[in-house]
Amino acid sequence: MSMTPKVSVLVVDDHPGSLEFVSSALRTDGVEVLTSANPEDALDKVYSARPQVVLTDLVMPGMSGMELLERVVEFDPSIQVVLMTAHYSTESAVEAIRKGACDYLDKPIKVGTLRERVGRLIEDARQIQRASRLENELLESCQFEGIVGRSPLMWDVFSRIRRVAPHFRTILITGETGTGKDLIARALHRLCPSANGRFVALNCSAVVETLLESELFGHVRGAFTGAVQDKPGMFEHAHGGVLFLDEVGDMSAGAQAKLLRALQNQEVQRVGSVSTRKVDVRVVAATHRDLRERVANGSFREDLFYRLSMVEIRVPALRERKEDLPLLERYFVKKYAEQFDKEVRELTQRAHLALARHNWPGNVRELENVVGHACMMTASEMIDVGDLPDYLVSPSHAESATTADAISPQSFEEHERHLIADALARSGGNQSEAARMLRIGRDALRYKIKKHHLA
Repeated sequence: MSMTPKVSVLVVDDHPGSLEFVSSALRTDGVEVLTSANPEDALDKVYSARPQVVLTDLVMPGMSGMELLERVVEFDPSIQVVLMTAHYSTESAVEAIRKGACDYLDKPIKVGTLRERVGRLIEDARQIQRASRLENELLESCQFEGIVGRSPLMWDVFSRIRRVAPHFRTILITGETGTGKDLIARALHRLCPSANGRFVALNCSAVVETLLESELFGHVRGAFTGAVQDKPGMFEHAHGGVLFLDEVGDMSAGAQAKLLRALQNQEVQRVGSVSTRKVDVRVVAATHRDLRERVANGSFREDLFYRLSMVEIRVPALRERKEDLPLLERYFVKKYAEQFDKEVRELTQRAHLALARHNWPGNVRELENVVGHACMMTASEMIDVGDLPDYLVSPSHAESATTADAISPQSFEEHERHLIADALARSGGNQSEAARMLRIGRDALRYKIKKHHLA
């Protein structure tokens, strides 16, 4: 069986003889040739079949080839459009190229010229398909314990995890907010000798300072108001496993002292108790703070810092590993397409560029929210710039914007129903026109109308 990717070519011409001539000349193994004598019908085929190449006559009734070109480029600029005309002029050729056409052929077209010029576009499309297939394979091979990356910085992180996981008792993970420090902690747990034990996580900055010691070490009945019974702390709960202390840099001085004692002696003392209890716990601490600076200004204990940082893993910011961006985009598109049960495949080139230009202050977490938002908003199989949050498209919004709102299947269903109902209303109930507004095929629109019970 041939592994050559199949390329789809759409030929649009209102002259039946010309349509048959061009389609016959291009029809070969690995090439699917679609035809249309009506530009409106052709546009619908563009939305539903997403051909890689479109050849269109320039002068047609109802819609000119130039207008069809603009509509196709607006829908997906990666589609290669070739204009054909018996009324050649330098001005129209320049206008076509300016509007996004990749070639301009003068009728009558010789078979050899047609096959050579379009053949190059078909081969380019095959190369893109091969690259896409290789990127999918690359995504599979560039995941380490659920962490996606192929940059040298991330390979170094993966290597350090492998080396230290079998041996660590305490370890410090540093990095900006949203870089995935919790994923590193879970990878260390899965690969360490305590993998069969619990993974217990506590965000130190999310617990009221007066209750942090009780959360970590437990308390006995009557230790304070509200302590109506004995309660084990996180250390005891994680006995035989791994305790992940996120944002450890926000701990109070008193909690730091008790944590140091627990790490040194592998024992804890519940609040209000005079006795100690032995624990066997591996501790992974994480922070986005500069602990060395905090040690220098006296807000973090130096002895605790050295105890925690016997081994340190720094997680790079997304802006430092931009080569991982396409992989992460593909990973999150696949994740949210499955979650929303949508046939979203990838991003357009324009959307890729918009994401590549962004500095990602929120790191991978921000990227995940952006792609999830886009998967919810898009009405087609491709995410375009219009599906991205405004602050990524409009630089003036960038400074004041926050990351995308939380995504939920419920909000997606409501949003999709609203879009379809609005398109039907604006088109006066004309399903073909509504499908063109939504940039989807008529069959897809009919399915969604039935799905949302829209008359």
